[in-house]
Amino acid sequence: MPDPIQKPERLNGAGAKVIHLAPRTYSPVAQALHWVTVAFVFMLVPVGLYMSYRGNELNIWDATTNGLYSAHKLGGFLVLLIVIGRLVYRFQNPPPADEPTLEPWQRMASHATHWSLYGLLILVPLMGWIGISLYGARSIFGLFDLPALWSVNQEASKTAFLLHDILGKIMGLLIVVHIAAALYHHFHRKDNVLRRMLPPTKG
Repeated sequence: MPDPIQKPERLNGAGAKVIHLAPRTYSPVAQALHWVTVAFVFMLVPVGLYMSYRGNELNIWDATTNGLYSAHKLGGFLVLLIVIGRLVYRFQNPPPADEPTLEPWQRMASHATHWSLYGLLILVPLMGWIGISLYGARSIFGLFDLPALWSVNQEASKTAFLLHDILGKIMGLLIVVHIAAALYHHFHRKDNVLRRMLPPTKG
């Protein structure tokens, strides 16, 4: 079981003190959703770069390129659903309190980074989905089509894909900062920041 932290006491109806204990770590569900998101993002980035290189730079439009595009589109759609699910779960199951070793500015930076990542994890796949809707390329492996968010307008799709690319790069930079901060806290400050998102160890 995660180590608890004591929250303020209050009196119950019988006048006895009630102490609420809040976990120091994220719940197993929150951890699972986080690491599934990480796995998808780390798959989507190289697939997206390679498919763009094959299609736009090498001008190779074959079954492999089409398969990469389909995998990227489907993965992005799933990330969008997962992140929305994460937000719903987060609002229904509040995360643990901030790590007490954090300085005030670190808390603010942490919250700003987290919410920026949540926003980008929604906006990036959403702009990609709008882009393929505008371009008319919603097919997934030739098996089914993603729902259309917009009527076909290939000229307008250029703007959507450009925003998808720019926002994706910003998200990548934030992810690097997020990872660097977690590793700094884990190996240098040796606090609980990273361990909060890891399953408990035995012993």
